[in-house]
Amino acid sequence: MKIACVGGGPAGLYFSILMKRQDPGHDITVHERNPAGSTYGWGVTYWASLLDRLEEHDPESARAVRENSVRWSDGRAHVGDRTTTHRGDEGFGIGRRTLLDLLAERARALGVRVEFEDEIADGAELPDADLVVAGDGVHSGVRERHPEHFGTEVVLGRNKYIWLGTTKVFDAFTFAFEETPHGWIWFYGYGFGEDRSTCVVECSPETWTGLGLDRADEAEGLVLLEKLFARPLDGHRLIGRATAGGSAQWLNFRTLTNRTWSRGNVVLLGDAAHTTHYSIGAGTTLALEDAIALAGALGARTGQGRAELAPALDAYERERRAALLSVQSAARHSAQWYENLPRYIGLPPAQMFALLGQRHSPLLPYVPPQLYYRIDRAAGRLEALRRLKRWLGPRVARTLHARRG
Repeated sequence: MKIACVGGGPAGLYFSILMKRQDPGHDITVHERNPAGSTYGWGVTYWASLLDRLEEHDPESARAVRENSVRWSDGRAHVGDRTTTHRGDEGFGIGRRTLLDLLAERARALGVRVEFEDEIADGAELPDADLVVAGDGVHSGVRERHPEHFGTEVVLGRNKYIWLGTTKVFDAFTFAFEETPHGWIWFYGYGFGEDRSTCVVECSPETWTGLGLDRADEAEGLVLLEKLFARPLDGHRLIGRATAGGSAQWLNFRTLTNRTWSRGNVVLLGDAAHTTHYSIGAGTTLALEDAIALAGALGARTGQGRAELAPALDAYERERRAALLSVQSAARHSAQWYENLPRYIGLPPAQMFALLGQRHSPLLPYVPPQLYYRIDRAAGRLEALRRLKRWLGPRVARTLHARRG
Protein backbone atom coordinates (compact mmCIF):
# COMPACT_ATOMS: atom_id res chain seq x y z
CA MET A 1 0.00 0.00 0.00
CA LYS A 2 0.93 3.63 -0.43
CA ILE A 3 0.20 5.37 2.88
CA ALA A 4 0.34 9.05 3.83
CA CYS A 5 0.27 9.99 7.52
CA VAL A 6 -0.69 13.63 8.02
CA GLY A 7 0.80 14.65 11.37
CA GLY A 8 4.00 13.40 12.95
CA GLY A 9 2.71 12.80 16.48
CA PRO A 10 3.08 9.54 18.42
CA ALA A 11 0.06 7.93 16.72
CA GLY A 12 1.14 8.58 13.14
CA LEU A 13 4.77 7.64 13.72
CA TYR A 14 3.96 4.43 15.60
CA PHE A 15 1.39 3.42 12.98
CA SER A 16 4.02 3.85 10.26
CA ILE A 17 6.44 1.67 12.26
CA LEU A 18 3.89 -1.12 12.66
CA MET A 19 2.91 -1.07 8.99
CA LYS A 20 6.54 -1.26 7.86
CA ARG A 21 7.10 -4.19 10.22
CA GLN A 22 4.10 -5.93 8.67
CA ASP A 23 5.35 -5.41 5.13
CA PRO A 24 8.56 -3.52 4.23
CA GLY A 25 7.06 -3.01 0.78
CA HIS A 26 4.54 -0.46 2.04
CA ASP A 27 5.35 3.03 0.72
CA ILE A 28 4.85 5.30 3.76
CA THR A 29 5.40 9.03 4.20
CA VAL A 30 4.76 11.02 7.38
CA HIS A 31 3.96 14.69 6.68
CA GLU A 32 4.74 16.90 9.71
CA ARG A 33 4.14 20.64 9.46
CA ASN A 34 6.57 21.63 12.24
CA PRO A 35 10.39 21.63 12.04
CA ALA A 36 12.31 18.64 13.39
CA GLY A 37 12.73 18.87 17.16
CA SER A 38 9.88 21.35 17.54
CA THR A 39 6.93 20.21 19.63
CA TYR A 40 4.42 21.52 22.14
CA GLY A 41 4.01 20.25 25.66
CA TRP A 42 6.57 19.02 28.16
CA GLY A 43 6.36 15.42 29.29
CA VAL A 44 3.70 12.78 28.75
CA THR A 45 2.72 10.07 31.19
CA TYR A 46 1.77 6.43 30.74
CA TRP A 47 1.44 3.23 32.77
CA ALA A 48 3.21 -0.13 32.76
CA SER A 49 0.51 -1.85 30.68
CA LEU A 50 1.43 0.32 27.69
CA LEU A 51 5.04 -0.87 27.79
CA ASP A 52 3.76 -4.44 27.63
CA ARG A 53 1.79 -3.66 24.48
CA LEU A 54 4.71 -1.82 22.85
CA GLU A 55 6.97 -4.78 23.65
CA GLU A 56 4.48 -7.11 21.96
CA HIS A 57 4.29 -5.11 18.74
CA ASP A 58 7.80 -3.64 18.36
CA PRO A 59 10.36 -4.61 21.02
CA GLU A 60 12.99 -2.18 19.72
CA SER A 61 10.88 0.97 20.11
CA ALA A 62 9.55 -0.35 23.45
CA ARG A 63 13.10 -0.71 24.72
CA ALA A 64 14.02 2.82 23.61
CA VAL A 65 10.94 4.30 25.28
CA ARG A 66 11.57 2.41 28.52
CA GLU A 67 15.24 3.43 28.69
CA ASN A 68 14.37 7.12 28.23
CA SER A 69 11.52 7.25 30.77
CA VAL A 70 11.47 8.06 34.46
CA ARG A 71 9.22 6.07 36.76
CA TRP A 72 7.36 6.46 40.05
CA SER A 73 5.11 4.32 42.22
CA ASP A 74 3.75 6.88 44.71
CA GLY A 75 1.06 9.52 44.57
CA ARG A 76 1.41 12.59 46.77
CA ALA A 77 -1.15 15.28 47.57
CA HIS A 78 -0.39 18.65 49.15
CA VAL A 79 -3.43 20.46 50.53
CA GLY A 80 -2.12 23.75 51.86
CA ASP A 81 0.47 22.78 54.49
CA ARG A 82 -0.81 19.18 54.79
CA THR A 83 0.65 16.29 52.81
CA THR A 84 -0.36 12.68 52.29
CA THR A 85 1.36 9.96 50.26
CA HIS A 86 -0.23 6.88 48.76
CA ARG A 87 1.39 3.82 47.20
CA GLY A 88 -0.03 3.19 43.75
CA ASP A 89 0.56 1.64 40.37
CA GLU A 90 3.88 2.12 38.62
CA GLY A 91 3.78 5.12 36.30
CA PHE A 92 6.20 6.54 33.75
CA GLY A 93 7.01 9.93 32.28
CA ILE A 94 8.91 10.76 29.11
CA GLY A 95 9.58 14.05 27.35
CA ARG A 96 7.25 14.52 24.41
CA ARG A 97 10.14 15.66 22.22
CA THR A 98 12.20 12.62 23.29
CA LEU A 99 9.31 10.28 22.49
CA LEU A 100 8.81 11.81 19.03
CA ASP A 101 12.54 11.69 18.27
CA LEU A 102 12.72 8.01 19.25
CA LEU A 103 9.71 7.05 17.13
CA ALA A 104 10.88 9.12 14.15
CA GLU A 105 14.32 7.51 14.29
CA ARG A 106 12.80 4.03 14.45
CA ALA A 107 10.42 4.80 11.57
CA ARG A 108 13.27 6.05 9.37
CA ALA A 109 15.35 2.98 10.17
CA LEU A 110 12.49 0.85 8.80
CA GLY A 111 12.27 2.89 5.59
CA VAL A 112 9.52 5.41 6.41
CA ARG A 113 9.97 8.90 4.94
CA VAL A 114 9.47 11.46 7.72
CA GLU A 115 9.10 14.89 6.12
CA PHE A 116 9.26 17.92 8.44
CA GLU A 117 8.01 21.42 7.57
CA ASP A 118 5.65 19.68 5.17
CA GLU A 119 2.20 21.10 5.82
CA ILE A 120 -0.85 19.97 3.87
CA ALA A 121 -2.37 23.43 3.56
CA ASP A 122 -6.10 24.11 3.73
CA GLY A 123 -7.60 23.66 0.30
CA ALA A 124 -4.57 21.78 -1.03
CA GLU A 125 -5.00 18.29 -2.40
CA LEU A 126 -4.43 15.49 0.06
CA PRO A 127 -1.44 13.28 -0.75
CA ASP A 128 -2.01 10.74 -3.50
CA ALA A 129 -2.15 7.50 -1.53
CA ASP A 130 -4.20 4.36 -1.00
CA LEU A 131 -4.70 5.41 2.62
CA VAL A 132 -4.51 8.86 4.25
CA VAL A 133 -4.18 8.75 8.03
CA ALA A 134 -5.27 11.96 9.76
CA GLY A 135 -3.15 12.09 12.90
CA ASP A 136 -3.04 15.89 12.97
CA GLY A 137 -4.59 16.44 16.38
CA VAL A 138 -7.69 17.91 17.93
CA HIS A 139 -7.75 20.76 15.39
CA SER A 140 -7.27 18.33 12.48
CA GLY A 141 -7.23 20.15 9.17
CA VAL A 142 -7.89 16.91 7.31
CA ARG A 143 -11.02 16.22 9.39
CA GLU A 144 -12.25 19.80 9.08
CA ARG A 145 -12.45 19.48 5.29
CA HIS A 146 -15.61 17.41 5.83
CA PRO A 147 -16.96 18.23 9.32
CA GLU A 148 -20.54 17.31 8.38
CA HIS A 149 -19.48 13.83 7.28
CA PHE A 150 -17.41 13.09 10.38
CA GLY A 151 -20.04 14.62 12.66
CA THR A 152 -17.50 16.33 14.89
CA GLU A 153 -18.75 17.56 18.26
CA VAL A 154 -16.74 19.52 20.82
CA VAL A 155 -17.74 20.12 24.45
CA LEU A 156 -15.72 22.69 26.40
CA GLY A 157 -14.86 21.96 30.03
CA ARG A 158 -15.72 24.58 32.65
CA ASN A 159 -12.32 24.95 34.30
CA LYS A 160 -9.32 26.84 32.95
CA TYR A 161 -5.95 25.12 32.65
CA ILE A 162 -2.43 25.81 31.43
CA TRP A 163 0.30 23.31 30.51
CA LEU A 164 3.67 24.28 32.02
CA GLY A 165 7.09 22.85 32.76
CA THR A 166 9.11 23.22 35.95
CA THR A 167 12.67 22.71 37.13
CA LYS A 168 11.30 20.88 40.18
CA VAL A 169 11.78 17.13 39.65
CA PHE A 170 8.87 15.32 41.30
CA ASP A 171 9.68 11.85 42.65
CA ALA A 172 5.97 10.94 42.80
CA PHE A 173 2.87 11.84 40.82
CA THR A 174 2.08 15.04 42.70
CA PHE A 175 -1.12 16.99 43.30
CA ALA A 176 -0.98 20.37 45.02
CA PHE A 177 -4.06 22.35 46.10
CA GLU A 178 -3.79 25.95 47.33
CA GLU A 179 -6.62 28.11 48.66
CA THR A 180 -6.80 31.75 47.63
CA PRO A 181 -9.29 34.54 48.47
CA HIS A 182 -10.89 33.72 45.10
CA GLY A 183 -11.14 29.94 45.47
CA TRP A 184 -8.90 26.93 45.03
CA ILE A 185 -6.16 26.49 42.43
CA TRP A 186 -4.17 23.28 41.92
CA PHE A 187 -1.65 21.48 39.77
CA TYR A 188 -0.78 17.96 38.61
CA GLY A 189 2.97 17.38 38.44
CA TYR A 190 5.15 14.48 37.28
CA GLY A 191 8.77 14.10 36.26
CA PHE A 192 9.83 13.27 32.73
CA GLY A 193 13.60 13.80 32.81
CA GLU A 194 16.59 14.39 35.04
CA ASP A 195 15.91 18.11 35.41
CA ARG A 196 12.29 18.73 34.33
CA SER A 197 8.71 17.94 35.25
CA THR A 198 5.34 18.65 33.71
CA CYS A 199 3.06 20.93 35.75
CA VAL A 200 -0.57 21.35 34.65
CA VAL A 201 -2.30 24.15 36.58
CA GLU A 202 -6.11 24.24 36.81
CA CYS A 203 -8.75 26.36 38.52
CA SER A 204 -12.36 27.48 38.18
CA PRO A 205 -13.09 30.45 35.89
CA GLU A 206 -14.01 32.53 38.96
CA THR A 207 -10.63 31.87 40.55
CA TRP A 208 -8.89 32.57 37.24
CA THR A 209 -10.46 36.01 36.86
CA GLY A 210 -10.31 36.78 40.60
CA LEU A 211 -6.55 36.25 40.63
CA GLY A 212 -6.15 38.38 37.51
CA LEU A 213 -4.75 35.51 35.45
CA ASP A 214 -7.12 36.44 32.63
CA ARG A 215 -5.35 39.80 32.33
CA ALA A 216 -1.76 38.80 33.07
CA ASP A 217 0.77 38.07 30.35
CA GLU A 218 2.70 34.83 30.69
CA ALA A 219 5.62 36.26 32.68
CA GLU A 220 3.30 37.92 35.20
CA GLY A 221 1.17 34.80 35.49
CA LEU A 222 4.19 32.57 36.14
CA VAL A 223 5.42 34.83 38.93
CA LEU A 224 2.00 34.66 40.61
CA LEU A 225 1.76 30.87 40.24
CA GLU A 226 5.28 30.38 41.60
CA LYS A 227 4.30 32.33 44.73
CA LEU A 228 1.07 30.38 45.17
CA PHE A 229 2.83 27.01 44.79
CA ALA A 230 6.14 27.96 46.47
CA ARG A 231 5.82 25.12 49.02
CA PRO A 232 5.18 22.13 46.71
CA LEU A 233 7.58 23.57 44.12
CA ASP A 234 10.30 24.03 46.76
CA GLY A 235 10.95 27.46 45.27
CA HIS A 236 11.62 26.11 41.77
CA ARG A 237 10.51 28.10 38.77
CA LEU A 238 7.76 27.38 36.27
CA ILE A 239 8.42 27.43 32.52
CA GLY A 240 5.83 28.55 29.99
CA ARG A 241 5.35 28.72 26.27
CA ALA A 242 4.07 32.19 25.41
CA THR A 243 2.42 33.04 22.13
CA ALA A 244 3.88 35.71 19.87
CA GLY A 245 2.02 38.41 21.80
CA GLY A 246 3.28 37.17 25.17
CA SER A 247 -0.16 36.01 26.35
CA ALA A 248 -0.39 32.91 28.52
CA GLN A 249 -2.02 29.86 26.93
CA TRP A 250 -4.88 29.25 29.34
CA LEU A 251 -7.47 26.94 27.78
CA ASN A 252 -10.71 25.11 28.39
CA PHE A 253 -10.33 21.41 27.68
CA ARG A 254 -12.00 20.29 24.45
CA THR A 255 -13.70 16.90 24.67
CA LEU A 256 -13.99 15.88 21.01
CA THR A 257 -16.02 13.07 19.49
CA ASN A 258 -16.89 12.08 15.93
CA ARG A 259 -19.91 10.26 14.54
CA THR A 260 -17.67 8.33 12.14
CA TRP A 261 -13.90 8.01 11.87
CA SER A 262 -13.39 7.43 8.16
CA ARG A 263 -14.38 8.79 4.77
CA GLY A 264 -13.29 6.88 1.68
CA ASN A 265 -9.57 6.30 2.06
CA VAL A 266 -9.19 8.83 4.93
CA VAL A 267 -9.18 7.65 8.55
CA LEU A 268 -8.86 9.55 11.85
CA LEU A 269 -6.30 8.59 14.47
CA GLY A 270 -5.61 9.77 18.03
CA ASP A 271 -6.82 13.24 19.06
CA ALA A 272 -8.25 13.82 15.58
CA ALA A 273 -10.78 11.08 16.38
CA HIS A 274 -11.34 11.53 20.13
CA THR A 275 -9.98 13.25 23.24
CA THR A 276 -10.15 12.38 26.94
CA HIS A 277 -9.56 14.76 29.82
CA TYR A 278 -5.89 15.16 30.73
CA SER A 279 -6.57 14.37 34.41
CA ILE A 280 -6.58 10.61 33.69
CA GLY A 281 -3.22 10.74 31.87
CA ALA A 282 -4.32 8.54 28.96
CA GLY A 283 -3.94 10.69 25.84
CA THR A 284 -0.65 9.28 24.54
CA THR A 285 -1.59 5.72 25.49
CA LEU A 286 -4.89 5.94 23.60
CA ALA A 287 -3.17 7.39 20.52
CA LEU A 288 -0.66 4.53 20.44
CA GLU A 289 -3.42 1.96 21.00
CA ASP A 290 -5.30 3.49 18.05
CA ALA A 291 -2.21 2.94 15.92
CA ILE A 292 -1.96 -0.69 17.06
CA ALA A 293 -5.63 -1.34 16.29
CA LEU A 294 -5.54 0.31 12.85
CA ALA A 295 -2.39 -1.55 11.82
CA GLY A 296 -3.93 -4.80 13.08
CA ALA A 297 -7.16 -4.28 11.16
CA LEU A 298 -5.27 -3.53 7.95
CA GLY A 299 -2.87 -6.43 8.48
CA ALA A 300 -5.77 -8.85 8.80
CA ARG A 301 -6.71 -7.97 5.21
CA THR A 302 -3.25 -7.86 3.66
CA GLY A 303 -3.16 -8.98 0.07
CA GLN A 304 -6.84 -8.41 -0.60
CA GLY A 305 -6.35 -5.07 -2.32
CA ARG A 306 -7.74 -1.57 -1.93
CA ALA A 307 -11.32 -2.83 -2.20
CA GLU A 308 -10.92 -4.30 1.32
CA LEU A 309 -9.94 -0.94 2.86
CA ALA A 310 -13.47 -0.03 3.99
CA PRO A 311 -14.02 -3.24 6.04
CA ALA A 312 -10.62 -2.75 7.69
CA LEU A 313 -11.42 0.83 8.67
CA ASP A 314 -14.83 -0.24 9.99
CA ALA A 315 -13.22 -2.99 12.08
CA TYR A 316 -10.67 -0.53 13.49
CA GLU A 317 -13.40 1.94 14.47
CA ARG A 318 -15.57 -0.71 16.12
CA GLU A 319 -12.66 -2.05 18.16
CA ARG A 320 -11.54 1.34 19.38
CA ARG A 321 -15.01 2.69 20.13
CA ALA A 322 -15.68 -0.34 22.34
CA ALA A 323 -12.33 0.05 24.12
CA LEU A 324 -12.89 3.78 24.68
CA LEU A 325 -16.29 3.54 26.39
CA SER A 326 -14.96 2.95 29.91
CA VAL A 327 -12.05 5.37 29.44
CA GLN A 328 -14.27 8.20 28.23
CA SER A 329 -16.63 7.63 31.16
CA ALA A 330 -13.70 7.73 33.60
CA ALA A 331 -12.38 10.92 32.01
CA ARG A 332 -15.78 12.62 32.17
CA HIS A 333 -16.21 11.83 35.86
CA SER A 334 -12.62 12.80 36.60
CA ALA A 335 -13.12 16.23 35.05
CA GLN A 336 -16.34 16.67 37.03
CA TRP A 337 -14.55 15.79 40.27
CA TYR A 338 -12.22 18.74 39.80
CA GLU A 339 -15.04 21.02 38.69
CA ASN A 340 -16.72 20.21 42.04
CA LEU A 341 -13.56 20.38 44.14
CA PRO A 342 -15.16 22.26 47.12
CA ARG A 343 -17.29 19.14 47.75
CA TYR A 344 -14.14 17.16 48.64
CA ILE A 345 -11.35 19.55 49.59
CA GLY A 346 -12.47 20.00 53.22
CA LEU A 347 -12.05 16.31 54.04
CA PRO A 348 -8.98 15.10 55.99
CA PRO A 349 -6.11 14.73 53.48
CA ALA A 350 -6.11 10.92 53.54
CA GLN A 351 -9.85 10.81 52.84
CA MET A 352 -9.63 13.50 50.17
CA PHE A 353 -6.79 11.64 48.47
CA ALA A 354 -8.72 8.37 48.63
CA LEU A 355 -11.69 10.00 46.88
CA LEU A 356 -9.31 11.62 44.41
CA GLY A 357 -8.36 8.05 43.47
CA GLN A 358 -12.08 7.18 43.19
CA ARG A 359 -12.96 10.20 41.01
CA HIS A 360 -13.78 7.94 38.03
CA SER A 361 -16.76 6.45 39.90
CA PRO A 362 -20.21 7.37 38.51
CA LEU A 363 -21.65 6.97 42.05
CA LEU A 364 -19.33 9.40 43.83
CA PRO A 365 -21.19 12.61 42.84
CA TYR A 366 -24.42 11.23 44.32
CA VAL A 367 -23.18 9.87 47.67
CA PRO A 368 -22.05 12.12 50.56
CA PRO A 369 -18.22 12.06 50.37
CA GLN A 370 -17.58 10.79 53.92
CA LEU A 371 -20.21 8.06 53.52
CA TYR A 372 -18.66 7.03 50.20
CA TYR A 373 -15.25 6.89 51.87
CA ARG A 374 -16.53 4.61 54.63
CA ILE A 375 -18.30 2.33 52.13
CA ASP A 376 -15.18 2.18 49.97
CA ARG A 377 -13.00 1.29 52.98
CA ALA A 378 -15.42 -1.43 54.04
CA ALA A 379 -15.51 -2.82 50.49
CA GLY A 380 -11.72 -2.81 50.42
CA ARG A 381 -11.56 -4.85 53.62
CA LEU A 382 -14.09 -7.31 52.21
CA GLU A 383 -12.07 -7.66 49.03
CA ALA A 384 -8.93 -8.28 51.08
CA LEU A 385 -10.79 -11.04 52.94
CA ARG A 386 -11.95 -12.53 49.63
CA ARG A 387 -8.37 -12.56 48.33
CA LEU A 388 -7.21 -14.20 51.57
CA LYS A 389 -9.92 -16.88 51.22
CA ARG A 390 -8.92 -17.53 47.60
CA TRP A 391 -5.30 -17.91 48.72
CA LEU A 392 -6.02 -20.03 51.81
CA GLY A 393 -8.69 -22.26 50.29
CA PRO A 394 -6.49 -24.53 48.15
CA ARG A 395 -3.83 -24.71 50.86
CA VAL A 396 -6.31 -25.73 53.58
CA ALA A 397 -7.88 -28.28 51.22
CA ARG A 398 -4.46 -29.80 50.44
CA THR A 399 -3.61 -29.99 54.17
CA LEU A 400 -6.90 -31.71 55.05
CA HIS A 401 -6.51 -34.07 52.12
CA ALA A 402 -2.99 -34.98 53.28
CA ARG A 403 -4.20 -35.59 56.83
CA ARG A 404 -7.05 -37.81 55.64
CA GLY A 405 -4.56 -39.72 53.54
